[in-house]
Amino acid sequence: MKFSFQDYISIKIHKTDLLLSSFIKAKLEPFNLAPEQNLIMMLLWENDGLTQNELVKRLDKDKTNIARMASSLEKKGFIKRSECPNDRRSVKLYLTECGKELGTSVIPIAEQFNEIVRNGLTNEELLELDRLLSKITENVRSFS
Repeated sequence: MKFSFQDYISIKIHKTDLLLSSFIKAKLEPFNLAPEQNLIMMLLWENDGLTQNELVKRLDKDKTNIARMASSLEKKGFIKRSECPNDRRSVKLYLTECGKELGTSVIPIAEQFNEIVRNGLTNEELLELDRLLSKITENVRSFS
């Protein structure tokens, strides 16, 4: 069976991702924060002092990518990196005062964005969406 362009679920997901990314990028731009950097900040606002390795696992990104984003966030003055005293190979990330203050502006934007995305979806639909996206992720991982 041959699929037409609009039948590919991967294309639909990609188009949705582009729209979501573009929307949040515009909202975060005034704060000098890229969407991927915001993921790190959101985790630190939730639990300050995470290691870079914990961020790698939680965000499913490679170490180099996390280190690069952390370096950029540090240059912007939002975080500081500190070696773990009991493991010199491990680096913890801590919010600076500027980074903590940034959260008072950005967290409401993230919450509003989440409300926009969730609009009209029931809790059951959200659970089903999560299940389906997890299944798609596993399908792709099993072939890579």
